[in-house]
Amino acid sequence: MRRSPPVHPLAFAALLASNVALAFGPWFVRLADVGPVASAFWRIALAAPVLAALALASGWRPRGIGRGTGPMTGLGLGIAVFFAGICFAADLGSWHLGILRTTLANATLFGNSATIIYPVYGFLIARAWPSQMQAVALLLAGAGGALLMGRSYQLDSRHLAGDLLCLAAGILYTGYFVLMARAREILPPLPALALSTLASLLPLLVFAVVLGEQLWPDRWWPLVALALASQVVGQGLMIFALGQLPPVVVGIALLIQPVVAATIGWIAYAERPGVADLAGALLVAAALVLVRQARRDALAPDTPADA
Repeated sequence: MRRSPPVHPLAFAALLASNVALAFGPWFVRLADVGPVASAFWRIALAAPVLAALALASGWRPRGIGRGTGPMTGLGLGIAVFFAGICFAADLGSWHLGILRTTLANATLFGNSATIIYPVYGFLIARAWPSQMQAVALLLAGAGGALLMGRSYQLDSRHLAGDLLCLAAGILYTGYFVLMARAREILPPLPALALSTLASLLPLLVFAVVLGEQLWPDRWWPLVALALASQVVGQGLMIFALGQLPPVVVGIALLIQPVVAATIGWIAYAERPGVADLAGALLVAAALVLVRQARRDALAPDTPADA
């Protein structure tokens, strides 16, 4: 049986930090003075040069994309990265449209429906079955997510279109995760993210132009903050963790985002959290502690004490 590669000691911390950074995205989208898809385009356009420079500074060169082995040959790797970029562009376009058509909490919850879908992919397709403790953590996370959703979701026809757009974004986000996990088998995190970011640039520009959105901003700082927080820091740390941790851990950690988004809504828009919000947040926190402990227990027999 093939031995799993060692997990970086900072992978779990990177996963937590990535979700905190990504939770600020919907707020910056609302603050931007361009169209929602246009803000997604600028998120990518402003981040792409930074990510490309970081990838090149790390010593990677584009010729390295042809060095895959087995099914992930150069062609297979290129296809995976290309379609990851397309999925990400469609995810961002749908999500940003939905953010302005529903509540901030709904947008974050439905946009992160990969919380459930990605672990299911891990169980059924990748055969990454959970341990007993991971299964308990997943149940706690599901209960916490249900409490968060039950508190935030409103049966209001005005939110239906936005909710459906954000749900579609969550499904597309899962596809992006699956493809990027495959690409990370060969590529380091920065080159993988830089290439998928470049692949998503043109589709978002075309989408924004077709919708007739205002493209050029008067205020740049929300877009710069969106690019740095969501794409460079958030996605950068997420792609790093994605190559290290199993789907169930990544899926549970996505629930950090609605908790942080609810806090932002409380501070920025006086959206005071209720008892259900706090209980859901506590359940999510307990799930993260359990899944982290399960990971440590799994590594303990083969991991030196000083690792």
